[in-house]
Amino acid sequence: MESQKTYKATVIKHTGSHYLVSDLPNWNIVTCVLRGKLRLKGSSATNPVAVGDHVLYQKEGDKRGVITKVLPRKNYIIRKSTNLSRQAHIIASNLDQVFLIVTLKFPETKFEFIDRFLVTCEAYNVPVKILLNKADLFTPEYKEALSIFYEIYHESAGYQIIETSGKSQLNLPTIKELCKDKISLFSGVSGVGKSSLINSLDPSLSLKVGEISEYHKQGKHTTTFYEIHPLATGGYIIDTPGIKGFGLIEIEEEELSHYFPEMLELLPNCRFAPCTHTHEPNCAVKEGVEEGRVTIERYQSYLSMLEEEEKYR
Repeated sequence: MESQKTYKATVIKHTGSHYLVSDLPNWNIVTCVLRGKLRLKGSSATNPVAVGDHVLYQKEGDKRGVITKVLPRKNYIIRKSTNLSRQAHIIASNLDQVFLIVTLKFPETKFEFIDRFLVTCEAYNVPVKILLNKADLFTPEYKEALSIFYEIYHESAGYQIIETSGKSQLNLPTIKELCKDKISLFSGVSGVGKSSLINSLDPSLSLKVGEISEYHKQGKHTTTFYEIHPLATGGYIIDTPGIKGFGLIEIEEEELSHYFPEMLELLPNCRFAPCTHTHEPNCAVKEGVEEGRVTIERYQSYLSMLEEEEKYR
């Protein structure tokens, strides 16, 4: 029977109760629900199926179906859920790369958020680049802040930083080329200009754009659902709702420093293994902080992650 034939597809959107799936690179969209047994499987995540998942489904009509299986993920981005009855929320899976969009001001992206996001990318083997957005606002007064940002994240931690601006079109051709033939996640806190930047990359997408609150200097959520969009210049972008906090999940305390590239380089020189880099003598990471090879900002973020502060849940 046709209804028993199994098809493979990628989840391109989750709307709460339904999933839109497509046989990429084609764009034949089928609306699916989850088979009850799959929904009840013992997962710590609030969403057993995430955008980017490769799934098997059976048709129930021309454009409707039932997801019967989630295939193994090559990677994913996960964070603590704000829903305290469960533990985690998978943002997206099977990613070729992530662009973390940050801003120095309007709003200011906190180092703690950046570091937690980067650690998660490292832990789950997702290549990540930093897009320093709203570069058209970088007046001379931001020279010192820019210098500090580059010292922390490029010179010390080794991440690629691309300054960009949807308004001035700065480096948009570079980003388009990086996205070509890849599935790329764009993420950041509310108000960093994520949707505007994506619209600048491909105006045909016409994503909803919000305004910045002058009082709070924060953005308003404009993206409601996680969704994959095809780029006219090639590749796919996953747009995500703005994130307020980013709590770590499924990362062991003794492994945490492995996900700071500048610390990982020093670990073999620590006297003790494992080393928490807090109280142990002859700790290469603490010596690295004193020598400036590990920035104090990143080390403080590391210490706060060990404590897992409640505000990031």
